[in-house]
Amino acid sequence: MAGDLNLSNLQPAQPRKDRKRVGRGLGSGKGRYSGRGIKGQKSRAGSHAMRAGFEGGQMPLHMRTAKLRGNTSADAMPVGPFRTYSQPVNLRDLEARFEAGEEVTPESLKAKGLIRSIRKDVKLLGIGELTKKLSITVHGASATARAKVEAAGGTLTVLKEQKARKPKNLKRRPEGRTVSSTSEDTTAEGEAEAPAEVVEGEES
Repeated sequence: MAGDLNLSNLQPAQPRKDRKRVGRGLGSGKGRYSGRGIKGQKSRAGSHAMRAGFEGGQMPLHMRTAKLRGNTSADAMPVGPFRTYSQPVNLRDLEARFEAGEEVTPESLKAKGLIRSIRKDVKLLGIGELTKKLSITVHGASATARAKVEAAGGTLTVLKEQKARKPKNLKRRPEGRTVSSTSEDTTAEGEAEAPAEVVEGEES
């Protein structure tokens, strides 16, 4: 039968396409420059693996545009390059997922599906009400959340205490002002002590 499959009519379901063979002589149609043209960047090896936004060496667009102030120093947190990220968890989520007396930790929060990763910090926020007594251990918490947890009889342990930031005006305060203030204090003390010495001399 003509429809039988045998070695004489065996062929792949998808016809094979011969690859382009360049640099095989002028008679092949792809000889001499192998379809790359004459010189230039695109005739070089690896020329088509350019990064996104590359403009041939000229100043790229993201460097030509004007820049806004800020976002380049540690003071610009959490917007700038030194930004940090914390996973928010609200009190209403704890009220719905945990029973009274349970311990709330980053591991238990991940098991309950409230956070995605235990590698990132967890911050407790005060949205919602909490009526259950829970023992909570997180990396940070808002003042509202802390007050509500303590009001419900629970305990809150913060793994990362926030460091007190130095006021910036201390750096800008001129040194002369502090010296003048101390000199005024010393003169005031001297004036206060002088009458006492005079009184003692009169009594003697």
